[in-house]
Order: sequence, then C-alpha cells, then structure tokens
Amino acid sequence: MKRWIMHVDMDAFYASVEQRDRPDLRGKPVIVGGLSQRGVVATASYEARRFGVHSAMSVSRARKLCPDGIFVPPRMEVYASVSAEIHEIMLHYASEIEPLSLDEAFMDISGLGKQYKTLGDVGRSIKKEIFDKTKLIASVGIAPNKFLAKMASDMGKPDGLFLIPYGKEISILAPLPIRRLWGVGKVTEKKLIEAGILTIGDFQNAPLVKLIPLLGNQAEMFKKLSLGIDNRPVESERQIKSIGDESTYEKDLTDPADIDRQIARHSDIVAKRLRKHHQAAKTISLKIRFSSFRTVTRALSLEEGTNLQEEIYDACMILKKRIAIDEGIRLIGVTGSNLSEPMELQDLFSQKREKQAKAAKVMDAIQEKFGEQALRKGFWLEEE
Repeated sequence: MKRWIMHVDMDAFYASVEQRDRPDLRGKPVIVGGLSQRGVVATASYEARRFGVHSAMSVSRARKLCPDGIFVPPRMEVYASVSAEIHEIMLHYASEIEPLSLDEAFMDISGLGKQYKTLGDVGRSIKKEIFDKTKLIASVGIAPNKFLAKMASDMGKPDGLFLIPYGKEISILAPLPIRRLWGVGKVTEKKLIEAGILTIGDFQNAPLVKLIPLLGNQAEMFKKLSLGIDNRPVESERQIKSIGDESTYEKDLTDPADIDRQIARHSDIVAKRLRKHHQAAKTISLKIRFSSFRTVTRALSLEEGTNLQEEIYDACMILKKRIAIDEGIRLIGVTGSNLSEPMELQDLFSQKREKQAKAAKVMDAIQEKFGEQALRKGFWLEEE
C-alpha cells in the first residue's frame, strides 16, 4: 500500500476566526497581534496581506503599510478551542494526527483508498466538514510524504487543494525558488543564491561536493528533500479523550421528530468512529444550542462502555428529557468520553446487544468496501 500524507493548513487562522466571530470585520484588512508599537503581527487577513503585511512583522511597520488596517488583540484561548475542534474533525479521517501548531497538522490517510474514489475526494471531504462545522477555510496538500504534503498545501492557497503524485516530485519542485525548500532561511538562501543556486531544480542538480561547504553536515538532508525524499512518519502525541459529532443547522429545528432524527444521526456517526478507533465510551454527552445561542450540555455515565448507535441514542433520549426545549434548536452535538477498549461481548452482555454489535460490524465492513451510501439506517434515508 502506497503511503499518502495530508497536510491541513488553516488559511489566515487567527484573522479568519476574528472575521467569523465579528461579521463587521469581514472583507476588511484585519491584523492580529500586540497593539503596542513594539508588538508583533501574529497573522493578517488576506485583505491585509495585499498591503504587504505578514506574520512576525512589527506592528509599527504594519501600520505604515496598511494605515486602514484593523488591529485586533489575539484571543489564544478561543484559537486553541477552535483548533481542538478541527483536530477532532481530522481524527474522523485518520487514527493519528501530528499537529505542528494551532493552525496546521499532518495526518496519514494511506488507509482511506477503499472509502473514497480519489485522494482528491478525501481532501474535498475534510475541507467541507471543517467549513460546515467551523465556517473556516482550510488549504490541503496531499503527497507521498510530510515535506511534499506541506509544500502542496502552500501551492493552492487560499482555499487550496493540491496533490503531488508519485513520480512527479522532482518536476513539481524544480521550478520553485530555493527559499521554498524546508529549512532554508534568509541567511542560507543568500549563501545559495551567491553560489548560483536559485531554484530547487538548481539544488537538485548540484553535486554534494559543492553543497557541503555551503551547508555542512545538513547538505545531504537538504539534497534528499530537494528530490522529494522524506521518510519521517506521522508522529502523534495526542491520546484520544473523546469522540463527538455536531452540526449547526441553517434553519432552527422545532419539530420533535426532526430533533430526534438528528440525534440518531449523530449517535450513529459517534458509534462508528468509536468502533473505528477500537474504543467504547462510558460517558455520553448531549449538547444543544438554541436559537438564542443559549447552550446546554448534559452527560450520562453508563455502567459499561459502548460503541453501539442504539445505546448512545437511548442515553441521549434520557438526556434530552433533562433539557427544557422551549425554543428552536440551531445546533445538536453528541459526544462519547471516558474511553477504553471495548470488552468482549459474548461473555458479558445480553443476546440482543451481541446481535447489535455483530450487525454494526457487518455494516462497517460493507460501508468500508462499497462506500457510506451502500447501506444506511432508516433515519439517514428519511433525509436523502
């Protein structure tokens, strides 16, 4: 099986969150950073970038370049919360992710070939889910390794989706300026340009004997990268603590049957993801946000962990009775937490539960082989 790595990079992340949360900022040059003259720009919206403003620039310089810019102090707690939500979405597609920062992460998608017709479909799916749930835009790069995937995500920004296929690594990298090679900063770039190495293609063709005096013991590493060689695995330090799913609706839900149907759908998604990660949840949470933006969350602890849709849905129905629904609903979320590996069913649980588990296993296998649409439960079909 060929290895495929995806790099997800949120476009102008901090500034985009501010524009999302404050509609009055949309379409305007937003600059996030310290407000004092000695402050530094954390990020700038694409409207501000047109004036030459970029991250790590001094605020005083940014004010000169973009006098009409709107300067906003950073809200790191908010960005961290949104980042965690995006990482949760990424875990729907891969068992492990490697965050590089709040706004970018790697994921290994090598095993998704059976579930999607093309790698582009995987990229489009994750971009859509991120936008649907956060209203933020991601650029995605897909390639045989981490270095190339990160290069690819930069090639279509903003709102990009770029694939570097096997066998095309060298030709795609060759025309790029040498500064695009990972690890080449201003000092190294200056050295290489003075040596006549202007592009990655020039670097590819340069013999090591020419590169070693310029780069020392890093010359060989840079040489491999220039040829698109990077064998580093996706390394995850994150332990999954919860698995959830939620949706914000274009129109508020008021019909009790529609509300229950949505809870059933989210219960099904959470159950399937729990099984995918070989986990069972002992705590089920139901989150409801009303049209007034009032948010209520209720949780229920179970005697035994579960990854079955029926049991998660039943728990949510108990929790729903504990919430006074007196206005329209704009968001519903279901989460399983307090995770552990599922216990063997045949010795511990009822015959009914064992049948449910076997049916879920069969459905998972069919959907993995033939796609999500091949076999659906009734509450899905009512909306399709």
